[in-house]
Amino acid sequence: MENSRKKKINEYIQRDPFAQLLGAKVEILKPGHSRVTLNINDDMVNFHGITHGGVIFSISDIAFAAASNSHGQTSVALNVGINFLKATKSGDRLVAEAIEQSESGPMVLYDITIKDDRTGEMVAKSQDLVYRKKEWFIPDNSATE
Repeated sequence: MENSRKKKINEYIQRDPFAQLLGAKVEILKPGHSRVTLNINDDMVNFHGITHGGVIFSISDIAFAAASNSHGQTSVALNVGINFLKATKSGDRLVAEAIEQSESGPMVLYDITIKDDRTGEMVAKSQDLVYRKKEWFIPDNSATE
């Protein structure tokens, strides 16, 4: 039954229309952890020819959303802080990894790293806070409320 629940959570998160529009792929999804990849194309760069900050923010946010909702409980962002560290360009592949760090009641802190897949260099770093609502989009039969 637990594997069936994990599969339903994964299917739910994979249906993200914005991630699909960008071509972002949630490759790893497990409780409190996600890994998302995105190939940068010519439509994702700014007037300097480097990856638009909004695109980098988006892959970070997609990883954050996937990891924070990976328990099947509806979670929404409270705060996001991102630091851009290295420029990338069309043809590069970005990898965002979100990992649950600390839980305090309904608030949970996540650490997100965005790296250049080819070089392994860090492109951006984000620390995000989520609020877990008292609702489940895939019910946890073992959870007590």
